[in-house]
Amino acid sequence: MLKAVFMGTPDFAARSLEALYEKHEVLAVVTQPDKPKGRGKKMIPSPVKELALSHGTDVLQPKSAKDGELLESLKAYKPDVLVVVAYGKILPKDILEYAPYGAINIHGSILPKLRGAAPIQRSIINGDKTCGVTSMLMDEGMDTGDMLIKREVRIGEDETFGELFERLSHVGAQVLLETLEGLEAGTLTPEKQDDAEATYAPMIDKETERINWNDSAYNIINLARGLDPQPGAYSTWKGQNIKFFRLKEDSGEYEGVPGQVVHTDKKSFSIMTGEGAVKAGEVQLQGKKRMDAGSFMRGNKIEIGDVFE
Repeated sequence: MLKAVFMGTPDFAARSLEALYEKHEVLAVVTQPDKPKGRGKKMIPSPVKELALSHGTDVLQPKSAKDGELLESLKAYKPDVLVVVAYGKILPKDILEYAPYGAINIHGSILPKLRGAAPIQRSIINGDKTCGVTSMLMDEGMDTGDMLIKREVRIGEDETFGELFERLSHVGAQVLLETLEGLEAGTLTPEKQDDAEATYAPMIDKETERINWNDSAYNIINLARGLDPQPGAYSTWKGQNIKFFRLKEDSGEYEGVPGQVVHTDKKSFSIMTGEGAVKAGEVQLQGKKRMDAGSFMRGNKIEIGDVFE
């Protein structure tokens, strides 16, 4: 059994923390500060913080990891290992090297592919057929540390980011336990990454979220999958933003410009792209709830010739 300080923030990290409690001693948890959410701007704790408090664990929420305060806190706990899963802040060298077993990170890709902040979303957006989880010894680079264990999984044809995220969070938790067991037993051999094979998964921004109807139906469908349920792939219709989910390829033969509605029926509508057409499955108009396309059409008039921008 190792004595660990856990560092993480979202649901993906909470799964690993849950597993860590089962096998090891969690001395403290470090997570990002609470953030305001909703119309009332109520301060909401991270999923990791909520789990830690339910176990009665000390929670640290430093605004910075570089001002020396976090390192002094670690010295008080004297952990054997730091476990870092989607913490969201860059850690300096003195923290990474503080614990005897170092800082272990669980990353949502098969490294060195998709280094960076959004590997799961980007794997779907890119149209990848497989993805996975890698555990590594952290260094000062962006996901450049020596690899320990890799676990590859296939991506379902229609699988969304939310669905894959949930699956990989459990895979990551299992890989974490196997990694700590191997470190404790001395049976793991760190493997250096080949930087020449590295690809990157930058954060999702507004430019990424906006649908380019000049793109192919295949790529637009993957974009919608990769941003489902959040933040959503969006377009503009009659001056309002509208998000698209569960897009399907429409194999009908249509004429029209990219972004133009080329087919409607009672259950859905289809939009021309730069290569083929896509059929709307679910949509969410700005300020409204997500709903199936048929329900949306009953309250909003969609006509052939309408253009999404």
